[in-house]
Amino acid sequence: MPSYAVDVPVIVVGNISVGGTGKTPLVVWLVGLLQKAGYQPGIVLRGYGGKAERWPQQVRPDSDPLMVGDEPVMLAQRCACPIVAAPDRVAAANALLKYSNCDLIITDDGLQHYRLKRDIEIVVVDGERRFGNGHCLPAGPLREPQSRLDEVDFIIANGLARRGEFAMSLEPAGLKSLENDVFLQSIEDLAGQRVHALAGIGNPQRFFQLLRSRGLEVIEHSFPDHHDYQLQDLAFTDSLPILMTEKDAVKCRRFANQKMWYVPVNAYLPEPLALRLLQMLKKLTD
Repeated sequence: MPSYAVDVPVIVVGNISVGGTGKTPLVVWLVGLLQKAGYQPGIVLRGYGGKAERWPQQVRPDSDPLMVGDEPVMLAQRCACPIVAAPDRVAAANALLKYSNCDLIITDDGLQHYRLKRDIEIVVVDGERRFGNGHCLPAGPLREPQSRLDEVDFIIANGLARRGEFAMSLEPAGLKSLENDVFLQSIEDLAGQRVHALAGIGNPQRFFQLLRSRGLEVIEHSFPDHHDYQLQDLAFTDSLPILMTEKDAVKCRRFANQKMWYVPVNAYLPEPLALRLLQMLKKLTD
């Protein structure tokens, strides 16, 4: 399959396994790092689940997640940078360069989308689940053999890192109201209380464990990744708080009431990773 290059450096953030590993919080961290270093990054991603009839789609904070996908809208609300979604990452990258002044592209997922030539590859692995039985689909959870990791530039472990990997931790930023998007309390303020917890992400248990680690008593409600929420999904008859991930919140906002909260998370990564990444980019752009 031919590979197409664009006029600016491309960083791919992906994984070799199915399910959520924490790619999107890493992308948010990357955007912040690169902006502080003087770059003007943009993001391209597939827009999984989006029902738009035409692609590529420029994504803004108020875009409809049902049209362009939940992750693009979540990123648009977190990152002050241009974002384009399309199943064809090459088309998305070209559209991004046409309509913005970005000088660097980050692709959220797309490690296996080889049509778009990339300059730096970053793979995120689950520090707990790792690679399951080590087999590729359908016999196991891998999209590509584990040997693919020998070819990438950086391996980020969400949780416990092994030799040659950089550890990433995800920490909750607090609780935000779905009604008015204002931080009203820290997550620890609900310690000891029962809460409904919704998660329609690749690994819902990670979200539930995060809440339990802060002392909350969790009633679990798991949904498929990119779930299209309906009002009945949140129609609990009690008055307990309803907590959800930031990705779920972009689709549940239309049902918002005072019981609903979401939990933004921030990624924290070691300084040596940032320095090595910026050094690689400097060589690419000199």
